[in-house]
Amino acid sequence: MIQKLKIALLTIVVASITFGFTTYKNDFFEIAKQIEIFTNLYKEVNMNYVDEVSPSELMDTAIEAMLKDLDPYTVYWNEQEIQNARIQNSGNYTGIGADIQTEAEDILIINIIKDSPADKAGLKIGDKITKIGNISVENYNEDAGELLKGAPNSEVQLEFFRNGNKQQTTLKRGVVKIKAVPYYELLENKTAYIVLSQFTRSASAEVIDAFQELKEKGAERVILDLRNNPGGLLSEAVNVSNIFIEKGTTITYTKSVIEKYNKTYPTRNKAIDTEIPVAVLINEKSASASEIVSGSIQDLDRGVVIGSRSFGKGLVQRPKKLNYGTQAKITISRYYTPSGRCIQALDYKDGESVRKDESEYTEFKTRSGRSVYDGGGVKPDIEIEVEKESDVVKALQQKDMIFDFANKFYYENKDLKIDDFTFESNLIKDFQKFLKKENFIYETETDKALDVLKNKAKTENNTWQNISKSVADLEKELQKEKEKAIENETETIQKMLTEAIIRRYGYDDRVYQYYTEKGQNIQTAIKILTDKDQYNSILKI
Repeated sequence: MIQKLKIALLTIVVASITFGFTTYKNDFFEIAKQIEIFTNLYKEVNMNYVDEVSPSELMDTAIEAMLKDLDPYTVYWNEQEIQNARIQNSGNYTGIGADIQTEAEDILIINIIKDSPADKAGLKIGDKITKIGNISVENYNEDAGELLKGAPNSEVQLEFFRNGNKQQTTLKRGVVKIKAVPYYELLENKTAYIVLSQFTRSASAEVIDAFQELKEKGAERVILDLRNNPGGLLSEAVNVSNIFIEKGTTITYTKSVIEKYNKTYPTRNKAIDTEIPVAVLINEKSASASEIVSGSIQDLDRGVVIGSRSFGKGLVQRPKKLNYGTQAKITISRYYTPSGRCIQALDYKDGESVRKDESEYTEFKTRSGRSVYDGGGVKPDIEIEVEKESDVVKALQQKDMIFDFANKFYYENKDLKIDDFTFESNLIKDFQKFLKKENFIYETETDKALDVLKNKAKTENNTWQNISKSVADLEKELQKEKEKAIENETETIQKMLTEAIIRRYGYDDRVYQYYTEKGQNIQTAIKILTDKDQYNSILKI
C-alpha cells in the first residue's frame, strides 16, 4: 500500500514538473516508474560500488548520456553556464575582452577586442596563458577561463608564452561591451555596408542606428553581412527583418508536438525602408537567427542572398529552470520560413548526426514564385565558390593550421605595415611547406573505408599478405589526391590566410575594411545592387 502511495505521489510530482515542459503528456505513470528505477539504481551504485564515486559527477554523466541521444542543442547548464549564456545574449560582461580556448595546459588567445583590457595589457592573438595569479592552468581541474573574470578594475598577474618565450603582464579587468554591429561603412558607390555579428538584445537597435546614419549620408542600397553569425535571439531576428519588411508580415513560425509552442512571429513595427535594394551575405557559419533573416528576405523576395549555403539549424530552444540554480536548454520546436520550409540540415538518431540528402529536399515557392528548398540551410541566390568550405579546408581549420601559420607570419614580419600587406603567390608555397613540416594529415571517407578493409584483411588467413602491397600503393595515390585537393582550394585558403594575417595587425576592423576593398562577396553584391535589371531579374520582380 505504501509503495503504491509513493508511486502515486511521485506521479503527481512528475506531472507538475513536466507540465512546464509539455501541455499534454499521457505517460506520467511510465515517467514515474523510470524515475523510481533510476533513483534506486543511483542509490545502490553510490552505496555499494567497489571504489569511491562522486554523486555529483555520476549524476552529471547520467544527464549528459540521457541528452546525448537527442540533439546537440538540448543541454544541461550549471550556474556558471547560465551566466555565460546571459552574457552572450546581453553583449556585456566583466572580463578581459578576448576570445579564448581553454586547453589542458594553457589558455589560447583566439582573438582580441580593440581597446579591451586584454589589448591594453599587451596580449596578442596566439598567446598561451599558463598562469593566472598564483594558479597554474594545467593544475586547475575546472574551466581555467573563469579565473580571468572578476570585478571591474580588479587586477590579475598573467604568465604566458608568446612565440615560445615566457612573458608576464598585469591585466586590469573591465566591463566589455561586445557590439552586435562591430563595423559599418558607406562605400563609395552609395552602398551601406553593415556587419551583424550576433543576435543579442541590442542587435536590431544597432542595425537601425547604423542604417539610418548611412542613409543620412546618402546610402541608396544596403549590404547586410551575416557571415559567421551563429545566431541568438529569435525575437531579434524578426526585428532585424522588420527593418526592411512591412509591418504585419510573417517572418517565421514554429511547430511542435506541444501545442503551446506553435507560434507565428510577424513584424510588429513600421519598416524603416521597404524599397531600398538589399543584399544579405551568408556562409556555412551563418546559423539559426541568421537563417531566419536571410530565409525571410529570400522567401519574401525582399532582397538577394549571396555567398554559400548556410549552416542549417532549424531548431528552437528554450531554457527551463531546474533546482539549485541550474537549467535545461531544451529543443521545443522547429522554425519555418515564410514559404513553409524548415532549413534544418541534420537529423539526430541515437546521438549521431545524419545530413539530409538533397534527394529528400522539398520544393517551396517564394512570394514571386521562385523555387527554394528545405532541409539544407538557406541556399544563396548567387553562390560564391570562395566561401564554400571543402573537407580539406575544414580540416585545416580544425587542426589550427591557418591560425598557426598566421602567427608564424606575424612574428617573422613584425615591422610590416598593414597597409603595405598584399598576398604574394609565394605565401601559398610557404603554407604548403608549413603543412609538411607540421605533418598535416586529414582523413577522408575513403581513408576510413580503407582502414576498415585493412583491419578486416588482417584477421583473415593470407589475405593481408596478398593485398598489403596493393593497399600501400593505393594509400600513396590517396595522398597525392589529398595534396591536389589542397591545391584546388588555393583561392579559399588564400582568403582565409589573408583574413587571419590582417587580423593580427589590425584587429577585426581591418578585416572588415579588407572585405570592402577586395572581398568577392561584397564586390558581387555591389554589382548586382547597382544593376536594377539584374537585381529585379533575380527576384523575378
